[in-house]
Amino acid sequence: MQRRLERDPTRPVYVISVAAGIVSVHPRTLRIYEDEGLLCPARTPTNIRLYSENDIRRVLWIRHLTRDRGVNLAGVRILFELEERLGKRILEVLFDEGTRDAESDAEETPRTPRAATSRSYGA
Repeated sequence: MQRRLERDPTRPVYVISVAAGIVSVHPRTLRIYEDEGLLCPARTPTNIRLYSENDIRRVLWIRHLTRDRGVNLAGVRILFELEERLGKRILEVLFDEGTRDAESDAEETPRTPRAATSRSYGA
């Protein structure tokens, strides 16, 4: 009988191309996040970046904050630092609030196309 190995979310296993594919970003985006101090992937002895499940989860948070919540990368860094200092899950609260806001907006406002407005530019 073979025992199934438990997954360790801290174990770095994904090379940059695979990690980028999982989160649907360009590998350059992951390098930018690293340059900004938002990610710190492990390195092999030959300097190849390796990402863990926790790194993947962090990239998903960064994307949520930048795309859905309008936070720039400096703001994301501050939120991550605050979360570490306070020991609280600030990001989960923001995500829950954003999800609730989006759901209530969808229920309250019917989706109708906007009327075209006529403006003259530079005439």
